[in-house]
Amino acid sequence: MLQKVLIANRGEIALRVICACKDLGIRTVAIYSEADRYSLHVRFADEAVCIGPAKSALSYLNIPSVISAAEITNVDAIHPGYGFLSENSDFAEVCQASGIKFIGPKPEVTRMMGLKQIAREKMKEHGVPILPGSDGILQNAEHALEVAASIGYPVILKASAGGGGRGMRIVRAPEDLPNLFAQAQQEAENAFSNGDIYCEKFIERPRHIEFQILADEHGNVEVLGERECSVQRRHQKLIEEAPSAAVTPELRKKTAAALKKAFSAIGYTNAGTVEFLMDPSGSLYFIEVNARIQVEHPVTEFVTGVDLVKAQLRIARGEKLSDILKGPVKITGHALECRINAENPVTFAPSPGRIQALSVPGGIGVRVDTAVYNDGIIPPYYDSLVAKLITYGHDRAEAIVRMQRALDMFIIEGIHTSIPLHQQIMADEEFRAAAIDTHFIQRFLERRAKSAE
Repeated sequence: MLQKVLIANRGEIALRVICACKDLGIRTVAIYSEADRYSLHVRFADEAVCIGPAKSALSYLNIPSVISAAEITNVDAIHPGYGFLSENSDFAEVCQASGIKFIGPKPEVTRMMGLKQIAREKMKEHGVPILPGSDGILQNAEHALEVAASIGYPVILKASAGGGGRGMRIVRAPEDLPNLFAQAQQEAENAFSNGDIYCEKFIERPRHIEFQILADEHGNVEVLGERECSVQRRHQKLIEEAPSAAVTPELRKKTAAALKKAFSAIGYTNAGTVEFLMDPSGSLYFIEVNARIQVEHPVTEFVTGVDLVKAQLRIARGEKLSDILKGPVKITGHALECRINAENPVTFAPSPGRIQALSVPGGIGVRVDTAVYNDGIIPPYYDSLVAKLITYGHDRAEAIVRMQRALDMFIIEGIHTSIPLHQQIMADEEFRAAAIDTHFIQRFLERRAKSAE
């Protein structure tokens, strides 16, 4: 039984985990940097430990400091949230060696899933569809040219250990490949200390679809439907929804069956997300596994009725999925999430600062996940997420109407936020028709700029 959990994170996800722990009667320990001394997760945890200065490398990413905080507060487990150390297999291994439960997959599974090319091979072995591409890591630019010629241009070069769009280059002609290969390799080495690159067929204007996984420690795996994450800018998601308007019940069932088989075979445990690209014909192709809870998990919670963070905690204490889920998972209604970021809605420049006025929306079908408060500070040291605004409706149209109402009622003064951008997107005809793909934002911004002339 878990009696005390340390949350190795900050902001809204740290507060989210604290709430789940309180529901289960689990005591909590917050860690915080000097910049987060007055944050709400520090206030609402049962205990709090300062682990260093504002810079992430010296606080939230400092494994010895996090482990020391866990040991001096005598916790049973650590929940990593998302970002920071959540997919760091070395951290999971240190937790294990220290006798502290890591709430996530086993270190060896996290390490395997973190190397995209290996994850790709594992999925292929168990019938999950993958894009045509290289069999293993590319040895050099000449090898990349051979692979690209065999699958046809355009292709995309990807960092095996990558994420966030780093170490990626689209190649449309063979004469461009050597230079782009060198760029991708160098960027991957700088970002991840791993310059391994692989190659895949590049899909023009795909949809970005991800499936939510839960797996217990008894070999049982469940798939809780999919999320549509195509509305993104520079590979960073802005709006997510569940379910996807493009996924048919037959495709959902077929994909879930393949994922259950694959995740059972690799010994996956706890929560995870499998990301796919969907081509214009409606076929799905695996791209990567996120071995953690996702920012956008609330939309799945709305349409399934399953508290995913509580499920993570219950899995970590040895419970079976059959006891957690209480029967087959059913998808009902539709949910949307808008990420409210501290940034200029036109230029996208960061906008840290003090919140001078705050009023969050409410009402039926509205949820706000945030750790901000009136007179609180949005520091410049971390990501710009201020809040997640989630709405639920009987169908997509109702979810959009409720999102429009909630955005209109969401007041944040003192900093710029992305609220005006989301208001414009909700009114956009292309978005309302669900005619979206990963290039939607580019087209939307072009339309916005043209209308402003």
